[in-house]
Amino acid sequence: MEPWVWAILLLILGAAFAVMEVFVTTAGILAFLSLAAVVAAVVMGFNQGPVTGILILFGAIIGMPTSIILAFKYLPKTPMGRRMLLMAPKSEDVLPDDPEKERLKGLLGRTGRAKSPMLLSGVITIDGHTVEAISESMPIEVGQTVRVVQIEGHRVVVRPMDEEAPVLPPVDPLKRSFDDPFDLPPA
Repeated sequence: MEPWVWAILLLILGAAFAVMEVFVTTAGILAFLSLAAVVAAVVMGFNQGPVTGILILFGAIIGMPTSIILAFKYLPKTPMGRRMLLMAPKSEDVLPDDPEKERLKGLLGRTGRAKSPMLLSGVITIDGHTVEAISESMPIEVGQTVRVVQIEGHRVVVRPMDEEAPVLPPVDPLKRSFDDPFDLPPA
């Protein structure tokens, strides 16, 4: 068999040892064998000729990091990798169940009537249930029809539904001007 074939086989063996070191920790034994195999492959390539040696060297420079990166990318998907690595918890796992917040989310888009005058905040009724709410932009009179437009945590934000009340679009804080913090985008 040609010496360049042995050099390529040693290079492949070195990459295999490096990948095995990622999956099976051996305190560096496989990493040492991988390095020795790659160095031997490069030396055998240069013994065959400078062109073969440079090709084997470039194969080692490109192939080794690529194989190690792919091994680390595949590691979390293996059963052993899932046991070794901690996965980030999902929000459902760490946040407590909040039935009140879920109930308020169900009010989004529903209509009701103001039960008290709302200069900024007040009380509204929706389907016979009393809910504390905040006016989106303007005062609301008692008995005026309102629509729930937003839920922010445990706050219900409402907007009047009468024709004389201007309908303002929701304000995107990222589109505000830096010059005037109270500058609202045009309606």
